[in-house]
Amino acid sequence: MTTDISLETFQLGPFRVPRLFTGLWQLSSNAWGSASTPKIRSQMAQYAEAGYTAFDMADHYGSAEIIFGQFRRNFRAPGSIMGGTKWCVFRKTDPTRAVVEAAVQERLDRMQSQRVDLLQFHWQDYSDKGYLTALRHLQDLQREGRIVTLGLCNFDAIRTDEICTELGPGAIVSNQVQFSLIDTRPLHGMADVCERHHVKLLTYGTVCGGFLADKWLGQPEPDLYSGNLTPSQRKYLDMILKAWGDWPLFQSLLSVLRTIGDRHGGASIANVATRWVLDHPCVGAVIIGARLGLSEHTDDNRRVFTFRLTAGDHAEIDAVLDRSNGRRLITSIGDCGAEYR
Repeated sequence: MTTDISLETFQLGPFRVPRLFTGLWQLSSNAWGSASTPKIRSQMAQYAEAGYTAFDMADHYGSAEIIFGQFRRNFRAPGSIMGGTKWCVFRKTDPTRAVVEAAVQERLDRMQSQRVDLLQFHWQDYSDKGYLTALRHLQDLQREGRIVTLGLCNFDAIRTDEICTELGPGAIVSNQVQFSLIDTRPLHGMADVCERHHVKLLTYGTVCGGFLADKWLGQPEPDLYSGNLTPSQRKYLDMILKAWGDWPLFQSLLSVLRTIGDRHGGASIANVATRWVLDHPCVGAVIIGARLGLSEHTDDNRRVFTFRLTAGDHAEIDAVLDRSNGRRLITSIGDCGAEYR
């Protein structure tokens, strides 16, 4: 594993963390394949030794919190590991102090920890303003030392601005949203909110489930219903074909990214796509989904930190994006997180 390339880092509350997070959502389903728990923990340790010390999970990602807790407890330097998890409220809930406290305690129990490093909060129904009540209780638990930092997950620009204003400066450190060359919705409002409130985006879907990769360059359009695609790939292929553009235009984008990668010492298409997202000031980190124990791309991912895109690179990318419907997704799909509501 190559470790001689320095990882870029950024400040997230009191934590100094890498700009690539290891996402554990693939532990939520065997549809991505499965490996033994010891093998998963072993690969998490390899990631951490290589500098990938930040892990992202959620209350509904299967056993991710439990495995993370086991891994961190046995790692040689547990204090160097940052774990971000989520409390996601999908159904109508009365967010009393007891309800909120129980949700946080469950995270602590599963992660075998005295505190949650980063608790990211998701609330499904905007018409129910209970999300503000829940967040005030979370702030109280933060003051009591059970939460270190608070973030949001899939909140739109309007609600993110409202929450940051209501809770006060520095209360919210992050918002986790989808952001890629295909899905540029965070640039329409969210980026300004982040700048105003000093919030950083933690982005997922940045390589579109693996479609923004060399393996798809020059390939025929896959069958959405073939059964050969992962759940992530079906989701992002549907977006590419039905909302963003079509397969020939996507091939044009891959071709441009391949040319740019060659210009930067053979960087992969995924590298260039990730670098494009990281270069936006509102972005703190990109979350890379890890099929732990099955495959790993840490060496390739590290190359993201060996180059920066030039004005010419951006012009070539923009020329393709201008031919897509990408800048209209904010109206056809809605703001960040709207696809889940």
